[in-house]
Amino acid sequence: MPIPVITVAQMRGWEKATWAAGQTENEVIRRVGRTIAQRALQLTQPGQLILLLAGKGHNGDDARAAREHLADRQVELLNVAVPETDLPKLDAALAKRPALVVDSLFGIGLNCPLDEPWIKFITRVNQARLPVLAVDVPSGLNADTGETFGAAIEASVTLAVGAPKQGLLHAVAWPFVGRLEVAGQVGLTPCPLRGELSWTLAEDFTGFPPTRPAAGHKGSFGHLGILAGSVGYHGAAVLAARAAQCAQPGLITLITHELTYNAVASQLQAVMVKPWEATVKLPGDLSALLIGPGLAAADLPDEMKLVTRRLWCDSLLPVIVDATALDWLPRDPVPKNAIRVLTPHPGEAARLLKTTPQHVQTDRPHALREISEHFGNCWVVLKGQQTLIGRSGGEIFMNPSGNPHLAQGGSGDVLAGFIAGLLAQPALQADVGRTLRYAVWQHGAAADVLQTRRTNWIIEDLIPELGQARP
Repeated sequence: MPIPVITVAQMRGWEKATWAAGQTENEVIRRVGRTIAQRALQLTQPGQLILLLAGKGHNGDDARAAREHLADRQVELLNVAVPETDLPKLDAALAKRPALVVDSLFGIGLNCPLDEPWIKFITRVNQARLPVLAVDVPSGLNADTGETFGAAIEASVTLAVGAPKQGLLHAVAWPFVGRLEVAGQVGLTPCPLRGELSWTLAEDFTGFPPTRPAAGHKGSFGHLGILAGSVGYHGAAVLAARAAQCAQPGLITLITHELTYNAVASQLQAVMVKPWEATVKLPGDLSALLIGPGLAAADLPDEMKLVTRRLWCDSLLPVIVDATALDWLPRDPVPKNAIRVLTPHPGEAARLLKTTPQHVQTDRPHALREISEHFGNCWVVLKGQQTLIGRSGGEIFMNPSGNPHLAQGGSGDVLAGFIAGLLAQPALQADVGRTLRYAVWQHGAAADVLQTRRTNWIIEDLIPELGQARP
């Protein structure tokens, strides 16, 4: 199950409930230490040096507990109590250029500004520009607000214990948090909390999508229609169609601008491609419709925009809208229980809300709620760091997968196509939220796999990886 994003006070309450149930702090620390070590091993190679920076409290105990599980690595443990005294020791350790620094100086208990010696100590770690694994929260960061207490460790990976703390998800915290991961199985009692935000886990997709029936045929798995591609942007249509194919709907029909028909059709085989005409009629057996990838040319016919608005307002099919077509939508009611999905990045979200991307990023959950409310309580996939999936009410889910190398042209077209290919299938329309979360998670997981193989992968490489990740 997804786990909630929580406050420091809620974490303290969860810990008290765990101790009251008979679990011991020492056992939880032991398990956290083992989890830290497992992640540190993944981030390093045998024989490499790992520097453990351990503070006086339980956060430091976590790092100390990790040491025994790092037998095939060189390990240097620096217990830091007085930063002025320990700074020369830090300099000596950093001079050895460890492959990884584990930050366990302060945990969530820090609640006051750091003094100058601590700021100097943390700054020295950051200046070394080494990979850092932060335990629970980057030291110096306010786990509730995401602000620093004067300075904070700039982590490559932050391993939150139990559940993510709400401050780690604020945009101001992103430069310090790096990649956020969660150590969920550390001996705490099942989390009794529920909140507005939930963190998706890979295990949420065990057994999903469901196994296809043996007697299934093309008609069993839906027919996706795609309206995409214009002069100068035909590649977006191809990317979206190919990504949709990876979701394996029964059929796909792509309608593209007449001037891009040859360029698009020549790159697709199983996808049926038709040129746009003012009198175009959609296939009668469609089960979902994607509109938007590559519809960015300035001379698109007005009829295309009118058809988009009509379908959004009237169609009983699932309608997914992406990219430029987002700007064509009216703020009108849609049929009750009709599936509607918008997939904006922060810039597009800002246009929908008539505000700035900076305002959107300041409170991403609020921006998602506003967009959904304005457009008929639609589902919104607000892309970016920790992509959000939700509606105007109910839980909002945060996606853990993906990396900055997804920031390439075409990435959103691939995601939109994959989402649409899944939602075209009747069996996957029953739980839209889970289907959207799965699509976003797979998209990010595909990028994570590629990044482990080579650093110069391109968006076209992403498509064959879609759907390959396993919980």
